[in-house]
Amino acid sequence: MGSNLKNEIHDYWTNRARGYSEYNQQEMADARRTMWRDKLLSLLGNQFPEKEPKEIKILDVGTGPGFFAILLAEAGYQVTAVDYTEEMLKEAQRNAGGLAGCIVWKTGDAQALDVESNSFDAVVTRNVTWNLPRPDLAYKEWLRVLKPEGVLYNFDADWYGHLYNEEKRSSYEKDRRQTEEQNVEDYYSGTDIEKMEEIARQVPLSRLERPKWDLETMKKAGFLDVSCDEKVWKEVWTEEEIINNSTSPIFLLTGRKRDAFHLKNITVQPGKKWSGELELANGDIRLPATVLHGHGTGKTMLITAGVHAGEYVGIQAAIELSQKLKIEKVNGTIIIVKVMNRPAFEARNGSMGLDDGKNLNREFPGNPDGTEMERLAWAISQELQPAADYYIDLHSGDDYEKLTPYVYYAGAAAGEVVSLSRQMAEQVDVPYMVKSNVASGGSYNYAASQGIPSILIERGGMGDWSYEEVRSTRRDVRNILCHMGIYQGVKNFRTYYPLDVADIRYQDAEENGLWYPFKKVGDMIQEGDILGEVRDYEGNVKEVSVAEFDGVLLYQCGTLQVLGNGPMVTYGRIVSRYDERKERIVNYWEKRSDSFLVQKRQELHSAMAERWMREIHAQLPEEKNLKILDVGCGAGFFSILLAKEGYQVTGIDLTPDMIKNARLLAEEEKVSCEFQVMDAENPEFPDETFDVVISRNLTWTLPHVQHAYQEWIRVLKKGGILLNFDANYGITDFSNVADLPENHAHNILGDDMMRECEEIKRQLPISSYSRPAWDLETLGALELKEFKLDLGISSRIYLEKDAFYNPTPLFMLRTTKK
Repeated sequence: MGSNLKNEIHDYWTNRARGYSEYNQQEMADARRTMWRDKLLSLLGNQFPEKEPKEIKILDVGTGPGFFAILLAEAGYQVTAVDYTEEMLKEAQRNAGGLAGCIVWKTGDAQALDVESNSFDAVVTRNVTWNLPRPDLAYKEWLRVLKPEGVLYNFDADWYGHLYNEEKRSSYEKDRRQTEEQNVEDYYSGTDIEKMEEIARQVPLSRLERPKWDLETMKKAGFLDVSCDEKVWKEVWTEEEIINNSTSPIFLLTGRKRDAFHLKNITVQPGKKWSGELELANGDIRLPATVLHGHGTGKTMLITAGVHAGEYVGIQAAIELSQKLKIEKVNGTIIIVKVMNRPAFEARNGSMGLDDGKNLNREFPGNPDGTEMERLAWAISQELQPAADYYIDLHSGDDYEKLTPYVYYAGAAAGEVVSLSRQMAEQVDVPYMVKSNVASGGSYNYAASQGIPSILIERGGMGDWSYEEVRSTRRDVRNILCHMGIYQGVKNFRTYYPLDVADIRYQDAEENGLWYPFKKVGDMIQEGDILGEVRDYEGNVKEVSVAEFDGVLLYQCGTLQVLGNGPMVTYGRIVSRYDERKERIVNYWEKRSDSFLVQKRQELHSAMAERWMREIHAQLPEEKNLKILDVGCGAGFFSILLAKEGYQVTGIDLTPDMIKNARLLAEEEKVSCEFQVMDAENPEFPDETFDVVISRNLTWTLPHVQHAYQEWIRVLKKGGILLNFDANYGITDFSNVADLPENHAHNILGDDMMRECEEIKRQLPISSYSRPAWDLETLGALELKEFKLDLGISSRIYLEKDAFYNPTPLFMLRTTKK
């Protein structure tokens, strides 16, 4: 559906321009002129009751021979008419006669308009959307060119749904017979039906359910108050039109553009980016800020940095986010304040208030009549935070702190606020997350107490910063924005999924002294470990820091001196909990289980099955009484193939519906296998149970692959074989199905399912590794010595580009337990 199809559409309407113009002339000469004019003027009059027509700018997209443009220009509106076909515009100008000079005529693509953003009060269009190659792009464009509070009126119908729906086909043929029986003109008789149907088969809307698809797409694009009038045909169609088109009644889709964004001295139009100084406290406080107000409707994210002015990673990350985030991808609004404690930052005064020496992050909600930091906290809490739906506060270790990257999320707030805060924290690519249990003092804590889900990201330290630390923080923020639906894009791959850290211990020094740490930040510690000592100038020990429980060291003083009542070390207990990613993975494969059953049933009776058994046989010993564990068996493809060869096979999968379908398929194939619902990372079998562990396309879906490998080796007998068939799926975008055959599973599943799969994949560390090099290194660390690696297996399995085709090259990894 690229330039070739566009050319076909252009040529078709060029050839039909004169005939279509004659049809429009008939409309102008009979009752339809009055019916359509009254409908349009009623809609516009109700939408803009305070404005005169001459004050209202209207864009007629796909004007054709100019029917709408002429009616609206006659009524006094400022009209711009666009069409993709030059011949249509020539006909339109002839039809307009003396009004032609009152209308701006433009050649253009409805999907990529050469029109300024925020420039029209209304967009009108008739019978255009159905024959566009990318109607989703058209809706985004129409939203873009509307002014704030502008409105779209799209009249269209499911004109060619009968090509894909038998019931509609019968009704369509009935319409054709009715025109003949009732002796009325058949509007299809004067057209090249064969050519039009050829085009209609190539455009997407002939196959989709309308207007349902349009309503969903308009909402995704960012239209507000989206609605559809499916009875509008009764107002604008004559009896003759009803006889012709009862199968495909015209409907009216309406949607409104969002308003401009207002915050104190800032006003930002939809689709625009603003940068400058945000004025708080009647202009007494001026903060460097950027606001991105997207065309698409969505929530507002507040991002702040420099609450501690000496923490530079967050400040530089905020600056780069303001430069690199693309306004066209924003759904909603993003407010970025680059430095909160600006006076201290510009004076290089560390993180305390320049005048009062106070820690801003201990003063929220602040005091309007207090000291410098108290007044700043009050202005932020009362004038800035209320504009946000979500909040990210960017920090780094201060000029005396070393820390391992981690994230805090708000815990002293309403249940839903805590849950959403945690969701945000889970998108951050750091090893640990900490639930905060205070509701004031800190900026993000106080925001959460007021109903705003909030987190604080820690990365960096010692008054230093690096581009890599900044890039990592930037990626974290972008991932959160994507997850919350505020930014359009695919999440970046990650190395970590943060573990919960609880029972935080903040150990402060009792008095001034010299600090000598015994551990590094990020180290695992055990109860009773000495974490460090405070000594005097003669080396005498004044104080010893001792771990009160097992846990992880989050941050500590990084300078030689330590201050009395000042931070020394901070650590917490790692909490074991159910991994929510597994729940999401299971839910996804539950939705795919039925289609997976159909696919594997077909695959078992294809040439693919024989090819797979040939590959597997080549890796197994000769004996037939082998006990084989098929890990992540899905619908049982490998299990059933191996059982047919006489092996004792057990298949396990974490998705219950997959196991149900595997049992059904085994019964159909008349083979005996045992299937159990079980976690592939934690197989519940005794040590040394199986001769072979086999897996296909599983390891890329696991959160903890290293642990899984350890467990698979554990359940293998001495001399047992591990066979893993997988691919480096991290380099593949599952949501891109352009090169796959039409009957491929990924095409049949649809865009939403493939995007969900891609999102899940990017939550898993395995996706960021270079495979199979990582697998070899990991298995080698388990003291396995014999490896066989085959990178050419795809060339022997996937000989046809068919429904079973896998475009990402597989590898086979074979190892033997000592």
